[in-house]
Amino acid sequence: MTHTKEFEGKVAIVTGAGQGMGRAVAERLAAAGALVSVNDIDADSAEHTVSVLQKGGAEAVAAPGSVTSTQQVSDMLDLTLSRFGKVHILVNNAGVLRPTKVIDIEEDEWDFVVDVNLKGTYLCSRAVLPTMRENGWGRIVNFSSTAGKNVSTVGGAHYTAAKAGILGFTRHLAKEEAAHGVTVNSVCPGLIDTEMVRKTIDGARTKMYADSFPIQRLGQPSEVAELVAFLASDRAAYITGASLDINGGDLMI
Repeated sequence: MTHTKEFEGKVAIVTGAGQGMGRAVAERLAAAGALVSVNDIDADSAEHTVSVLQKGGAEAVAAPGSVTSTQQVSDMLDLTLSRFGKVHILVNNAGVLRPTKVIDIEEDEWDFVVDVNLKGTYLCSRAVLPTMRENGWGRIVNFSSTAGKNVSTVGGAHYTAAKAGILGFTRHLAKEEAAHGVTVNSVCPGLIDTEMVRKTIDGARTKMYADSFPIQRLGQPSEVAELVAFLASDRAAYITGASLDINGGDLMI
């Protein structure tokens, strides 16, 4: 698929872009001309995504680190600014999922899941706001989930709670930053065919879920990336504080 160069000159940070939906988003933005800073906690995965983008003719840099660490988030931003000068787009995709039931969730597991999904979204968003305000233009796209509006299909209560928290954070930040030319929105994917999902549930259970959806299949990371690209563009200039579903009809509200 060919894309117009609507992100020519724009700099994007995509967290958790070493695989899955994050990598698909990085590829989609790069294909439309964005300069991409690829974050992942796994440095090798980040470098691999960068090599994929560069082979496609894009400019990209690996900025590995944990989104739960203020210092590592600061380092990620500094590296991006030193390479590209500005940041226009932040996609808070980094996330983790555990299927544990509440009665069995240990405190450290709760903290880990909530920190990566929710605290990471806050830390990365806070970090980029000064440069976005300076630009007078910014796009923050947060990854919530169907879980944020209902309950998780395969994750535990800590995942559901974190994804619901992202929706509240998105609305609040959107209200604070609108006057600065920054929009903040969430995407809410359903069951998407990613490594994380495949590691969590087996093929038979995956098929059972897929067969129960009105559109009887899992979503593709590239389809989610299309929605993110729309929200990151000028085409979505009048959309902020919104949560957009992409779930094959699994949840209709």
